Amino acid sequence: MTDPLLSELLDLALEAGRRAGALLRDGRPADLGVAATKSSPIDVVTEMDIRAEKLITGYLSEHRPADGFLGEEGASAEGSSGIRWVIDPLDGTVNYLYGLPTWSVSIAAERDGERVVGVVEAPMRGETFHAVLGRGAHANGEALRCRPTAPLEQALVSTGFNYVTEVRTHQAEVARQLIPRLRDIRRGGSAAIELCDLAAGRLDGYYERGLHPWDVAAGDLIAREAGALTGGRPGLPADGDLTVAATPGVFEPLQALLEELGAWHD
Repeated sequence: MTDPLLSELLDLALEAGRRAGALLRDGRPADLGVAATKSSPIDVVTEMDIRAEKLITGYLSEHRPADGFLGEEGASAEGSSGIRWVIDPLDGTVNYLYGLPTWSVSIAAERDGERVVGVVEAPMRGETFHAVLGRGAHANGEALRCRPTAPLEQALVSTGFNYVTEVRTHQAEVARQLIPRLRDIRRGGSAAIELCDLAAGRLDGYYERGLHPWDVAAGDLIAREAGALTGGRPGLPADGDLTVAATPGVFEPLQALLEELGAWHD
């Protein structure tokens, strides 16, 4: 049976993502610059991140004023409905700043702490990914399924790097040791899109240290609904120390190898 609340949340997330994606795609100033920095001078926020988050939260609040929010650019509200929206208005800000196409809008809805809806809008790729808990994952209306299992040495795995120099130096060392044991490594620059690419069968795995809930909330649900496994260190859920997502046959060996290489610490 379908849950009308989940259908409502999906419709709202899709429309909010569409509107924010259009704003970011069509409203990008030719002279776009950095509005602020976060963890380091190269971890940037643009004026468009802030505008997109205001658009999303305004639209959702108009339709569901009792819901809570957690947004990368500061949106925070407890809410009283049991629904919380987890929002990354522009995942892949550095790509966006440089005019690269790999950026997205990520919107997830949680019900009583459980992720139930995820939408990732990738305007420059012409793709809208979405998932509803228990209903599978889709891109532009087509059902998604992760790739068949491959041996770890034949796996194409994506990752990302922190903006703090000391952290990314260790991450580079982990990647150096990992590359000879895989088919290859990719680095796209948007955690949300990379999780969706895993769901779409374009990757065998993905890992990263230092992610926040808004980076992965929608993409994690989309990947899992497409048949992937997600987690953190062995036996633990994904968190800021480590996020791992992969096809079922790749997940455990990749997770074990990342543990061995110390991918979860600086």
